[in-house]
Amino acid sequence: MENQTMTTWLDRAEEAGGISLELLREKTAQMTEEKARDYVFQHALNHTAMDAPGYTFTAASIYLERLYEEAEVNRGSAGYTNLYGLVQQLVEEGIYDPALLSVYSPEEWQEAEKMIRPERDRLFTFVGLFLLRDRYLACTHDKKTMELPQERFLIISMTLMQKEPVHKRMAFVAEAYRALSNLYMTVATPTLSNAGKSYGQLSSCFIDTVEDSLDGIYLNNWDIARLSKDGGGIGVYLGRVRALGSDIKGFKETSSGVIPWIRLLNDTAVSVDQLGQRQGAVAVYLDIFHKDAALGFLELKTNNGDERRKAHDVFHGVCIPDLFMRRLEEKDEEGRSSGSWSLFCPHQVKQMMGWKAEDGTPLGLEDFYDETDRAWFTEKYQEAENHPLLPRKTVRAMELMKQIMISQLETGTPYMFYRDEVNRMNPNKENPGRTSIFCSNLCTEIAQNMSASSISDEYITEDGDMVIVRRPGDFVVCNLSSLNLGRVVESGEIERTTAIQMRMLDNVIDLNHLPVAQAEITNKRFRAVGLGTFGWHHLLSQQRIHWESEEAVSLTDKVYEMIAYSAIKASADLAGEKGAYPAFSGSEWESGQYFKRRNYLGENWEELAEKVGTSGIRNGWLMAVAPNSSTAKIAGSTDGIDPIYALEYAEEKKNFKFKVTPPDLDHRSYPYYQKARHDLDQHASIRQNAARQRHVDQGISFNLYVRHDIKAKDLLELHLDAWRHGLKTTYYVRSTSQEEIEECESCHA
Repeated sequence: MENQTMTTWLDRAEEAGGISLELLREKTAQMTEEKARDYVFQHALNHTAMDAPGYTFTAASIYLERLYEEAEVNRGSAGYTNLYGLVQQLVEEGIYDPALLSVYSPEEWQEAEKMIRPERDRLFTFVGLFLLRDRYLACTHDKKTMELPQERFLIISMTLMQKEPVHKRMAFVAEAYRALSNLYMTVATPTLSNAGKSYGQLSSCFIDTVEDSLDGIYLNNWDIARLSKDGGGIGVYLGRVRALGSDIKGFKETSSGVIPWIRLLNDTAVSVDQLGQRQGAVAVYLDIFHKDAALGFLELKTNNGDERRKAHDVFHGVCIPDLFMRRLEEKDEEGRSSGSWSLFCPHQVKQMMGWKAEDGTPLGLEDFYDETDRAWFTEKYQEAENHPLLPRKTVRAMELMKQIMISQLETGTPYMFYRDEVNRMNPNKENPGRTSIFCSNLCTEIAQNMSASSISDEYITEDGDMVIVRRPGDFVVCNLSSLNLGRVVESGEIERTTAIQMRMLDNVIDLNHLPVAQAEITNKRFRAVGLGTFGWHHLLSQQRIHWESEEAVSLTDKVYEMIAYSAIKASADLAGEKGAYPAFSGSEWESGQYFKRRNYLGENWEELAEKVGTSGIRNGWLMAVAPNSSTAKIAGSTDGIDPIYALEYAEEKKNFKFKVTPPDLDHRSYPYYQKARHDLDQHASIRQNAARQRHVDQGISFNLYVRHDIKAKDLLELHLDAWRHGLKTTYYVRSTSQEEIEECESCHA
């Protein structure tokens, strides 16, 4: 009965521990091969736990064997053979993009097939392999398995390299395939799922700015719907929309404020689902100095209050200036927080304050931020506070902060967006002191220039067609990919992997077909990408470094400086080859200020700064650290920059529930995994993230993990500590009382 493949998974079962090969053979001796395989598979699944964590590879090898068998039946060829025939078949069935056959010759497909390394399938854990098959491998319309794992990686590589020069592109394909198949890196969920296919787009997230007009609000909703159907996660800035009780066309107290428009977005997110897979994912942001922040926005998702002013299916974030945090620090003689805070309607501020841009456009408080050499926002805010006729709502700053913290402990949100730090560190600022970035995206890691689109004209043509002319604003697009720290650091692969990764990301920009034109324009103007990481806790365990130690902070600084240097160098090399991004002129990349702000010293940094200033850089933004949950599991590592959930837990979604342990768990790594996320000192995590943020030109999806009974002053101190350390954003506040929060998967790179 025993054949070569059976011997392989029996051997892997013995390697995993917990049961001897002899005992397994004895248990399965009288079974058919199929029943024996099922027995070992179930045994492995049931015992993939702390006593035998290696059983995940036993289960994976059996699952892989079944996958090969299914694919052979469905495509008529065994294993990794006849790649060209597979492509032809899936093009005919409408699964693959016909361009794959027109761009690459049959000879190139034969060359590509020789690149495939089937043995790299053995790198997958069971959960990783299951998720890859369940969500990403190409299947027929009736869900029959066609693609195998290494073919998905190869198709992604060939898709992303198709516009490279013909004499070079197969070498680039080989390099991209090497990086993906060795699990040194992953691409973002949309790219992993859609590359090479005839449907879907490749970018992860989008951010829009809403103009204060009925046209602006409804056109934003239309754009959100079109992006949502293709799987994009969306951030929306509403800080320009007039507040509740403001005037409309001179009629007093007629505005309904932002909440009804948020509820409209909520309904869009629910209604326009992503091909039936999941509902749309939208995050809305508002400034803490917007009057509606105190009129329902901060309690948007809580279960108390008027349900007519709730929106439970969107996420929300609050944009916070340094001045608000300083007001929180003000104390009276008895040591109580005494700082006051005034909230204004942005429409009334523009009406009464008279601030104008050079072209005469009225400006509001949201249009200013505090630079290092001048507190522009603080000056304007104090002017507004001192204006005797400007309507406002004045409260204690701590009352607003209490609302924020209560909501965070109940729902995990609002996210915190520290707008001054974001704009100070922006390499593409348009005017010092003038805000270019108003909010972040759904997962708080994207920070790029934003502006509202508007209708500039409407007319009827001679043929009777109605034409609406829109002036495009900066509609943010994020293109993501992440390094697997648990594999690239130990193997010394950071620079090599980053070089091909940046080329892949840059090519996404030219290959993507976005349903919103202004997103396409912005994407090509700034050519922004977001190279991120996952597997941080995995790396600490490999390095035998405890999470709460200063060694962890030092390693963070060292690793992320190396990644930043490699990313900047790779983008500068691409600029020498393909040209700088169109908006490079006048940027802090060109002036060298980018490097000075981060105190990058040493000969290598000086040479790189000179190279960038002279020949340019290909991408306006380079790094963003996304949550990376799904793709981290596919790569067999730990989520994003997060500590582990537990030493043993059940990974559960709608269609599965499996036991999971941290990667490489054994008696040596155990002490470094011993403390899980809710038991760790969050101030230590903040110090780590501050070291990381110095090197990341955009943001970081950084969660705070707290006990449900945390005292208000302790949670407040965490937020103050994050702000003082120069963090740009914080993501969820995850307390032990919350249900597991459903996240957007678009950013999981």
